[in-house]
Amino acid sequence: MNYEILPDNFNPKFEIVSCFIEHNGKVIILKRHNHKSQGGRWGLPAGKVEEGEDITRAIIREVKEETGIDISFECIDYFKKTYHRHGDYDFAFHTFFIKLDFLPEVIISPNEHQEFTWKTPLEIIAMRKDEIVEDLDYICKLFYKII
Repeated sequence: MNYEILPDNFNPKFEIVSCFIEHNGKVIILKRHNHKSQGGRWGLPAGKVEEGEDITRAIIREVKEETGIDISFECIDYFKKTYHRHGDYDFAFHTFFIKLDFLPEVIISPNEHQEFTWKTPLEIIAMRKDEIVEDLDYICKLFYKII
């Protein structure tokens, strides 16, 4: 279950940061290695916030680790925090956004991802549920105001 408002008895195990990196109306998505959690599925650059780490520093770190793209505090915007319940655990999900006026060189982390592609938000939400990480369609619809 996904929530925009903090639900009762919410007890997050961890916090995740993610980022819509957009260029020319398309967003970069990464395909996770099969041996990873939700392996073989496409998702945004994202990852867990480390203990004591600020969420903005966490997303800058994750984007660099997963795509090789350097982003700065000045060009990244915070979208919102959502709350997610999956099975026996809860987690908080922070979403950021950055719009690039150039097509960056993307160097994916070979330990985490198999490949990358650029897709429009509509192309992302049209993907099959078993092709994308859980909640990618939800957060994409929320951010891009797609009903």
